[in-house]
Amino acid sequence: MRQQDHQAGMLAEADAWRARDLSVVWHPCTQMREHPHTLPLVPIARGDGAWLIGHDGTRYLDAVSSWWTNLFGHAEPRIGAAIATQAMALEQVMLAGFTHAPAVELAERLLAIAPRQQGRTPLSKVFYADNGSAGVEVALKMAFHWFHNRGEHRRTKFIALENGYHGETLGALAVGDIPLYRRVYAPLLTEALFAPSPDAYLAQPGESAADCAARAAEALATLLDQHAGEVCAVIVEPRVQCAGGMRMHHPDYLVRVRELCDASGAFLIADEIAVGFGRTGTLFASEQSGVMPDLLCLSKGLTGGFLPLAAVLATETIYDGFLDDARERAFLHSHSYTGNPLACAAALASLDIFRADYVLARNRATARAMAALAEPLAAHRHVADVRQAGMMLAFELTRDGDKATPFPSASRIGLKAYRAALSRGVVLRPLGDVLYWMPPYCVDEEQLQMLADVTRAAIDEATA
Repeated sequence: MRQQDHQAGMLAEADAWRARDLSVVWHPCTQMREHPHTLPLVPIARGDGAWLIGHDGTRYLDAVSSWWTNLFGHAEPRIGAAIATQAMALEQVMLAGFTHAPAVELAERLLAIAPRQQGRTPLSKVFYADNGSAGVEVALKMAFHWFHNRGEHRRTKFIALENGYHGETLGALAVGDIPLYRRVYAPLLTEALFAPSPDAYLAQPGESAADCAARAAEALATLLDQHAGEVCAVIVEPRVQCAGGMRMHHPDYLVRVRELCDASGAFLIADEIAVGFGRTGTLFASEQSGVMPDLLCLSKGLTGGFLPLAAVLATETIYDGFLDDARERAFLHSHSYTGNPLACAAALASLDIFRADYVLARNRATARAMAALAEPLAAHRHVADVRQAGMMLAFELTRDGDKATPFPSASRIGLKAYRAALSRGVVLRPLGDVLYWMPPYCVDEEQLQMLADVTRAAIDEATA
């Protein structure tokens, strides 16, 4: 009876948190009318490794790493300890006119591990921001302002990829191409140019992923020719267009983009906010192409998932373009919490874990296990494609397992699969009708087996 009373008390506590939340909180990326019935609201009390634990005691396997931020598991003690230690010394100081050890040390270490390319001078400066969207804003403004300082006033355009996503602030949204996020705000956005995606899912009959990438690169070359002298930067998510449905492309594409940017005089911005820090099998996705961008945007996993922080790594050439006696030629972009010491301490601890735990080698073994568990699902009658890049694996759901027969949007198959998985203790938040696995790196064999079993059950239930 005591156990029953305890359980009843926990359920009542969870219900109380739901009610309190819905009376005051406006949630991100949510149609609030869907709460509390269509989309269940889950009050979380704590985290433990790959698990999220609700106020009612229910354990949920965090298969999406809490929006792709968490690397080593929830409540990772080494990162928590680093933040606590830093908090007792210095919690915040403005980075305009001041500096502090965590910001300097983190910049040094990021530049030491950043992608390199033979024949190119390495990335040499770090500009901090508060989150991924803000990091993209920094990179876009830097690219435009650099040309402005040189008197190249025709260079005002950006090229991005169809089906790409770079954040929700207006500048980042302007170079995004997902109608759900962009359409309403279109009148507020600067005009960008969109090149065809190298997405291998869009390959024509007989085309390989490399062929598809080559065809998309030629279309980009044409676009750059059509706007010669007008483009200040091309922005790309290397290897995976994440919010666009975990669509993946061949590494050859970025090689060609780098060549085209050099030929046209435009900068290359690599948005590795989601794909950086080991997600695709290498520390940075750009490494798989042997390419170094002019501007590299990092966030999400930068702090191991503990605190918001972004870093934009730039070349010395870009940095030098702002050095002048005139203040208006300086890069005056700022955030109150730029380079926050607590966030930088978390990021330093995260980099220590990569080195101490041989994370990339372990991830390669985990990725192989994920591939083996996903392989049987490829034969499911409603799975049109299973694709993988390192620790990122996605299932494209269609009506007949055929690319030509997507589910009607009104059927909301992805949402149904999400609810079915959640009822079985797995967080499997979809992107439309794409389900994906992006678990924390601490996930073990038993948890992966549970993930595979629940994914099959969720697809079966959603498509019944």
